[in-house]
Amino acid sequence: LVHDFAIWFQQVLANSFYPVLRRVIEVGSAFEGWSPREQDVVYQVLVPMTPPRGHSFHLELDTAGQSHLRNFRIRVQQECTCSSQQRGEKMLCFLHHPEEELRAKQEPSLLHTLCTDSYLDVEKTAHWFYQLVRAAWPALAEAHSWHLVPLLSRRSCQFMVSNDTESYRIEMLFGVRQGNSDIFVSSQPRPGHTSSTSWPETYAVAEMKFFKYIEMRAPPDSLHLKCLQFFTRLQLGLGFSTYTMKTIVMHLLNITPVSEWRRRH
Repeated sequence: LVHDFAIWFQQVLANSFYPVLRRVIEVGSAFEGWSPREQDVVYQVLVPMTPPRGHSFHLELDTAGQSHLRNFRIRVQQECTCSSQQRGEKMLCFLHHPEEELRAKQEPSLLHTLCTDSYLDVEKTAHWFYQLVRAAWPALAEAHSWHLVPLLSRRSCQFMVSNDTESYRIEMLFGVRQGNSDIFVSSQPRPGHTSSTSWPETYAVAEMKFFKYIEMRAPPDSLHLKCLQFFTRLQLGLGFSTYTMKTIVMHLLNITPVSEWRRRH
């Protein structure tokens, strides 16, 4: 379903001045093979974004707030596209054409749609995603047999899809990759207040790849996921976060041979 959404998004947004949406990446506990609450599973996907034509993204470390959490701001900058116009591409340069001509002949720049003070705004982007999902849903084959209900969220796009026998909660996060790494800055909510132009650093993609790596090398009767699920349920009344317990288990997986994650050990 999410991949069908992504294909529709790419077709509709082609040649627009909104962020370019790349192939979705499955992340989070549901896709890693465990969940702290089986009755409340959330299927998370991360949608990487790259700048549209005539724009560039620049990540700036946000030094305000909690020092142990790395937050970034995504500064959006307009780029000269005069050379593209000379090659026959139908686009006016945002930097070197009069404002009146741009308003009359071209869609507005990303700076004027999803930004606040030249920075990409998480909440505006989330609202835009909700609009895309609502517009795309009637065109998808799943709409004939499933029911979609949007769920309120300021920093992500969440919705429930259900039919007579099943229901799934899906959360679409969006973010920008740092260089060529598996580290992103994303819309993922954090505890407490987070500015609408603040994008927390996330290692969700790298963590997903780590669990895939362990899965390929673990014996069929490995208990590492059951242990992770047990400890994350145990911590619910102890004051530790689920992510803290997950980090501890990942550290143990990194230093302990996977062959030892069996019942007899």
